Amino acid sequence: MVEIEIGVMVSQCLDRRIPDKDTLVSEVASWEKRRNAERARINWMFTVERARVKLGRAYPQPATLPIQAAA
Repeated sequence: MVEIEIGVMVSQCLDRRIPDKDTLVSEVASWEKRRNAERARINWMFTVERARVKLGRAYPQPATLPIQAAA
């Protein structure tokens, strides 16, 4: 998710030369405030199960714990 938001920020906010750090901080804060006000969401194109098929190492199957008998 972080990579997606960084990509959006770069295209919407940082698509030009920023002259100094103060301007950068101000621009990013303004962009973030607007993005939060819009309640921006990510539209996922596939399920966790499909992600596990395509990206198996990044989305491993959760370990199943053996059921213990009641004492």
